Amino acid sequence: MHRSLLIPLADLLATDSPGSSRDLAALGWDAHFAEHFRPFAADGLVAGRVAIEHKRGYRVYTERGEVPAEASGKFRHRAASRADFPAVGDWVALRPPLHEGWVRLDGLLPRKSRFARQVAGATTDEQIVAANVDTVFLLAGLDGDFNPRRIERYLALARDSGAAPVVVLNKTDVSDDLAGAFAEARGAAPGVPIHAISCARNEGLDALAPYLILGRTVALLGSSGVGKSSLVNRLVGEELLRTREVRRSDQRGRHTTTRRELIVLPRGGVLMDTPGMRELQLPDVTESLEDSFGDVEALATDCHFPACRHGNEPRCAVRAAIQAGTLSPGRLDNYDKLRQELASLEARRPGRARAARQREIKEATRAFNQHRPRD
Repeated sequence: MHRSLLIPLADLLATDSPGSSRDLAALGWDAHFAEHFRPFAADGLVAGRVAIEHKRGYRVYTERGEVPAEASGKFRHRAASRADFPAVGDWVALRPPLHEGWVRLDGLLPRKSRFARQVAGATTDEQIVAANVDTVFLLAGLDGDFNPRRIERYLALARDSGAAPVVVLNKTDVSDDLAGAFAEARGAAPGVPIHAISCARNEGLDALAPYLILGRTVALLGSSGVGKSSLVNRLVGEELLRTREVRRSDQRGRHTTTRRELIVLPRGGVLMDTPGMRELQLPDVTESLEDSFGDVEALATDCHFPACRHGNEPRCAVRAAIQAGTLSPGRLDNYDKLRQELASLEARRPGRARAARQREIKEATRAFNQHRPRD
């Protein structure tokens, strides 16, 4: 069973009262959420942050401790889609009392950032993976499963979320060519901070300290087996999460983490661990995809033909860069693959403009209702 994660928070803050507002500040509460919570506070509701999401409900951190909560009937009625329900990291409004079993969840505060992925299958629904994240560590293992193309996919998702991406290369202790892997990562994520660490040897972790400060939230994203749980254990200072070795046959992980959850660090900061996602289907991240592949986009502007497909067309600046060795052919192939994936997603959305307008109306109505005190 998972222990209460507010215990190290209380030790860290050493406040006179467990209900001090400093508790919420340590969890990421700030002026943005305080302003949006005013109508709920006037209605007697209590603020909390979703720590764990279950099938039936949630575990929520509040000033008064950790409580189980479930969405009220009114909340479910107002929700227009799956993305309208709380996710780990969301700030919510709870109806007191907080000490008699399940607590009623009546409101969801606007998100500052959100990680979404496309739900597998033919549907075009999105699943919120995490909310209100300040920084995302994109973990990649420097073993036999290292793949810069996967970094590019995660980077597009991170840029779309509104959080700041940071690439973390783990397992330097087993890397045969650290300099080469670092160069590949830099090519996959130009302009993004990159740090190389070894959780096994406890090396390089000091470089991550500037991101892990009081009141800031860092999410860990990466495939199974890259060492997310090991990194959590190193940062917490104890074996909080269970870890398993990767399979020797293909160096792939075994999905040790099975749910998303918030973990409060003893020295400040909040970590959000996530299950490994090998099949990460992107939502509509067209703009962030172009940002992530800004080098390819910039080269394309110098192509002779405006609609150049970077194949056999003459005077293609992109192909020239590949021939000169300044652009990886795998990077171009992955860009084309991701664009085709987004085009396929777009094709499955008939009546997109009408649906978007209806969604805007529903969101405006929901925002009005959320900020209006209810009986």
